[in-house]
Amino acid sequence: MLRMRIRPIEHVVSAITLPRLSFTITTPRLSSAITTPRLSSAVTTPRLSSAITLRRLSTSNPTKTFRIGRRTPRRAPLAPSVSKPAAATQVCEKRLDTNENAFITPPKHGAHFEDNGLDEITNKPIAIKDNISTEEYPTTCASGILKDFQSPYDATVVTLLKEAGALISGKTNMDEFGMGSHSTHSHFGAVISTNGLSVGGSSGGSAVAVRSHPEEAWASLGTDTGGSVRLPAAYCRVLGFKPSYGRLSRWGVVSYANSLDTVGIFATEVARLEAVYDVLNQHDPKDPTSMTDRVRSRCENPGLRAEDSRRESLRIGVPMEYNISELSNDVREAWIKVLIRFKSVGHTIVPISLPSTQHALSAYYILAPAEASSNLAKYDGIRYGSRTKAPDGADGVLFSQTRGQGLGEEVKRRILLGSYTLSADAIDNYFVQAQKIRRLVQDDFNRVFRRPNPLDKDYPRKTNDRGVDIILCPTAPTNAPTLEDVVEQDSVKSYMNDIFTVPASLAGLPAINVPSSFFSLNGWSRAGIQLIGQYGDDRNVLAAAQDDELFNDYDDGDLF
Repeated sequence: MLRMRIRPIEHVVSAITLPRLSFTITTPRLSSAITTPRLSSAVTTPRLSSAITLRRLSTSNPTKTFRIGRRTPRRAPLAPSVSKPAAATQVCEKRLDTNENAFITPPKHGAHFEDNGLDEITNKPIAIKDNISTEEYPTTCASGILKDFQSPYDATVVTLLKEAGALISGKTNMDEFGMGSHSTHSHFGAVISTNGLSVGGSSGGSAVAVRSHPEEAWASLGTDTGGSVRLPAAYCRVLGFKPSYGRLSRWGVVSYANSLDTVGIFATEVARLEAVYDVLNQHDPKDPTSMTDRVRSRCENPGLRAEDSRRESLRIGVPMEYNISELSNDVREAWIKVLIRFKSVGHTIVPISLPSTQHALSAYYILAPAEASSNLAKYDGIRYGSRTKAPDGADGVLFSQTRGQGLGEEVKRRILLGSYTLSADAIDNYFVQAQKIRRLVQDDFNRVFRRPNPLDKDYPRKTNDRGVDIILCPTAPTNAPTLEDVVEQDSVKSYMNDIFTVPASLAGLPAINVPSSFFSLNGWSRAGIQLIGQYGDDRNVLAAAQDDELFNDYDDGDLF
């Protein structure tokens, strides 16, 4: 097979060479990324042996935390009944007719429907990720410690869907508490696709439900902390939209990282995304992080809306730092061809630089676990969750056995990581420096966009005529790995899947995954393409994803 060359990019954007950078995770101090004028091109975090991987703190080998069929789901007949942990190769060989274990709690009323062709959610089944509270169904977060938890109320987003006439069709499987990239860290067993490939995480069940169970999921809700909607959408080849932080209410959503969590939407058509988004896009006084009406009015200012004034000729930004050496040829070729299509219909392709985003992944895996270690402290079997019958731990520790048995290995690893980075000995060198990197990432995005950030203290300022309307880049550096590869990955390598999705999450920006496929002499090039907009510019992001012909040669069929 011929190796992909960068020349096509030069054809699209004159004089652009897209230098290949290496995004390897190494261990120098994060503080050096702040104090040194020239930032290193490597993604760096300090002493990851005791932080991210936590090999000395973990009680088991990280590669053994992936367990397919670890427990047969109590409520989900779709799940395979496996009495012992099965090897990934055995599960991949099953090749069942449908995707398995997408739902933890399947529909009570068999939410089948007849599509009337209208893009309205009335009488349409909407699947809900199992970390979003529902009064009708249990909310387990795919965790053993919450396996019997029944919420006494609906989350705001669920209430709004019901008021609009939607049918809540069931609760979808996920990585426990949203912590994972392949939907394999679930108390109820992994979400498994019949082609033996990863479905992404942590909202893998919601993505699979939309792709393979349309009679039960006209659309679905997930949550996106660092890419948990966009990555499954890329791997399952559906649309996955993460709105701006604060656009959709988080009230009733079980928190992983408060400053990052965002309710997202899956669908197979942009019109369906917009229909669900229109229902949920409103201020919620019960959510202190909900976007205020004042900020919403700024976002809808027609004088600053590229969709209104320049829709016929958008400026599309191409981040040079995203052309990394780990980018697969298929993904790079699809990225280039999408850029060519956008240029061919009159849009302008603009090279941009986002230097601080190279450090975003390191900052994310310090900030998110730090917040998680605090949020998950309440799950002790006393106030929340199931309590083990085993005796308490040594020295009178009341709930050590309950948390030890009720929480999965990946969750415990991140709690340990977060607790360490918040400790007195580490907070200055880890958490504080990661917050500074987050600010640098936000500043990079604000510098390259045409529209001003409505949260800017200097708002309103003039638009940046040399800025861009949309940033276009891959969603993930590679296509979906096999489950065998997932088993062999250590925790750090699995975190690399989030390298292109984390920057938008740190900045709170709207982003959407759009599946793309192009045919060439070497066969099909398929990839998830990510469109990122300025904060509050959600409509423009959805509008840019409307034209399917810009992303695909033609429908290449159902890959599942």
